[in-house]
Amino acid sequence: MTAKHKPITLEYVLHEFEQCVDLIHRNFPMLSADMVYFDHLIDKDAMEREVLQPFANVQADELDHLLKDSRFNSSSSSKEIIEGILKGDAAIFHESSVYLVSLYGPSSRSIEQSETEAVIIGPHDAFTESAFTNLSLIRRKLKSSHLKAIQLSVGEVAKSDVFVLYIDGIVNMEFVNEMIKRIRDIEVDIITDSNMLVQHIDDYPNTIFPLFLTTERPDLIVSKLSSGRVAVIMDESPSVISGPTSLFEFFTSPDDYYQRWIIGTATRILRYIAFIITITFTAVYVAITTYHYEMIPENLLYTLIESRSRVPFPPVFEALLMEVTIELLREAGARLPSKIGQTIGIVGGIVIGQAAVQAGLTSNILIIAVALSAIASFVIPSYVMSASIRFARFFLIILAGIWGNFGLMIGISILVIHLSKLTSLGSSYITPIAPLNFQDWKDSFIRGPFWMLKDRPAQSRTHNKVRNKMKR
Repeated sequence: MTAKHKPITLEYVLHEFEQCVDLIHRNFPMLSADMVYFDHLIDKDAMEREVLQPFANVQADELDHLLKDSRFNSSSSSKEIIEGILKGDAAIFHESSVYLVSLYGPSSRSIEQSETEAVIIGPHDAFTESAFTNLSLIRRKLKSSHLKAIQLSVGEVAKSDVFVLYIDGIVNMEFVNEMIKRIRDIEVDIITDSNMLVQHIDDYPNTIFPLFLTTERPDLIVSKLSSGRVAVIMDESPSVISGPTSLFEFFTSPDDYYQRWIIGTATRILRYIAFIITITFTAVYVAITTYHYEMIPENLLYTLIESRSRVPFPPVFEALLMEVTIELLREAGARLPSKIGQTIGIVGGIVIGQAAVQAGLTSNILIIAVALSAIASFVIPSYVMSASIRFARFFLIILAGIWGNFGLMIGISILVIHLSKLTSLGSSYITPIAPLNFQDWKDSFIRGPFWMLKDRPAQSRTHNKVRNKMKR
């Protein structure tokens, strides 16, 4: 027998929560009423104000009249009562009726600055684990009745609230309906974070590249909503999802729009240069030192030969050894407390690098190449994309070690072909290159002045294309 078909009785609810020591059952014998709730999910002041004080001032024959107040919601579904208790409601049993009163109010983390997406210029507030707090952060910045929020739930065993957000009149409803369909199709026991959720709604779950943008910055989500994208908030997760997205969105930052367009453009171009460096620099070193010494300038060649004369390993093994060491230092630094993590990163990098060169395990030029690649990877604003690029770098290093520049070209070609077939919510992942749209280049590869950024991106497929009517 399913939960929703069970009779609605106090005994049934207590049986459902059997062996839940944190469940509170209070009896009001003078009123012939019982109340059931989880103590740690409710606001104690709200309980005193909304329930205990009114109950203390009412007679038994007046309780029916009190429970008709709008704060008490009568329920005829045992499933609804169970879910209400789990969400922080108190269930009140009186005679043959059951009422739910919302008292949710556990302490939650205050609004702070994001640690994974550092802010230089612009708003410093970041999302928290509370979905309603995150909704309020977005509504504070986007004060419009056109901002819509649809509530869904995911999880077979543990239900988690999910909110799909969009701006009516701007978004293409095909994206909204597709997002809702994918979330409703999820059939798993538990999803604890939006970074897990996004893997269930991906177009290509086996790719290493993120197909949805996840961020902790409300201003970035507001920007995506206004450009015709769909956002997804998941309760108990500080990351909010935006889609459809393209590869080049991961190289933009809200900071670009908070400063002069020339500075913003220069910063964005710097990120693309960093991307090229981090994905190819070490692989190029391996290819040249393994097969193409003729590409090295003569003055540098003697230095390189001298540096590598004591290294017993082939360049590809030498490069992989140092890349893995860098990843170990990065992972250890991320897992340790911030002050210790920084110390481990600095001291470990210097000491291990110098010791490796003196021990003849690697050349000092490779240390420079690996360090530059690692630093360049952190210029990319998205941590998820940065991790994907670092993984792709290992792929190129191995191919460069096998076939030199030819292997490097094969690896780059494979990555380009792979990226070309990816989609996000059914939309091309490498727009505005394919399909080619020069209009969107002025907000993808550069940050054009605002008077040039008149249209929403073509990827949003919106009928309301104009977002800036200002003339210069």
